[in-house]
Amino acid sequence: MIVIRPCRVAECPAVLALWQRAGAIPSPTDTRVELEQLIAHQDDGLLVAVEDGVIVGSVIGGWDGWRGNIYRLAVAPEARRHGLARRLVDDAVRVLRARGAHRISALVERHEAHAVGFWDSLTDQGWRRDERMLRYIKNVDG
Repeated sequence: MIVIRPCRVAECPAVLALWQRAGAIPSPTDTRVELEQLIAHQDDGLLVAVEDGVIVGSVIGGWDGWRGNIYRLAVAPEARRHGLARRLVDDAVRVLRARGAHRISALVERHEAHAVGFWDSLTDQGWRRDERMLRYIKNVDG
């Protein structure tokens, strides 16, 4: 049985390991310190899926007071194709709605066909591509 719940600080290294195992594209914010800051700022912002004490999935549901954003949806290879990603997205949406979100966006790597395919499969839940947007980022050294 897989349980989805907020991540605990002590589990941050396991989440980082999951992201590597799941093939997530590394980012400068993939650090234990960054995850701990997220949990301190929004204790339900990082959800994990746990099976038999092992983290097999994660999703970040960020809330900035105006809009919700979903990041870092990841499922361990051995836990894929059982609806876990949908469950994680549903739970992230539930958390964000409870915080006041009326609009939620998800960041998806354009060249990751499996990820794009997953999000395209959620049209029945109201998700759609926004072809009008491009994303610009700047890494800021701390």
